[in-house]
Amino acid sequence: MDILIATNNRDKIREIKRVFVLPEVVWHTLDEFPNSPVVVEDGNTLFENALKKAYMVAEFAGLPTIADDTGLEVDALNGQPGVFSARFAGENATYAQNVTKLLEVMQTVPDSQRQAHFRCVAVYYRPDLTLSEEGRIDGIILRQSRGKGGFGYDPVFFLPEIGRTFAEMDLSEKNLISHRGQAFARLAQKLKLAGKFESNPN
Repeated sequence: MDILIATNNRDKIREIKRVFVLPEVVWHTLDEFPNSPVVVEDGNTLFENALKKAYMVAEFAGLPTIADDTGLEVDALNGQPGVFSARFAGENATYAQNVTKLLEVMQTVPDSQRQAHFRCVAVYYRPDLTLSEEGRIDGIILRQSRGKGGFGYDPVFFLPEIGRTFAEMDLSEKNLISHRGQAFARLAQKLKLAGKFESNPN
């Protein structure tokens, strides 16, 4: 079963491979398709962006494709940064720059009002089948980073019931509970139940 992962983000690829478990998957990445289209994430929702990425890359490569879009939604910021999470501090912002901006705009938000959640929408696309799933996890935005692992906003996303940030967990532990882990594990199960594993849908 061939599956192409529609992202250049190595951190995402590593997480997805660990949780999207199906028999005899042959993984492909965009490294194999250097001329693949650059997908502009201009959707109004995480689902729109994830579907657009999966569809455009699958049509170009001729392979079943999975993609996701993930957003950090902060209550005190009326759901921002949301679909702009990866580019909160600008189009080519680094993880650190996005975190810095988040902490700056939340500087005056009291500790009792720093609730947030991560949402991830994962999509599987091929011409005869489109499936999607969503994952969500709630947490609190800290005032400074903690931990050396993870990526993105992980160092400031604190889970009170566990007492650590995502960046303080190893990958296996994070995948058991994370928004992305939930979404892709559910998507894999949905695809398995669909019973369609042809490696070449055309």
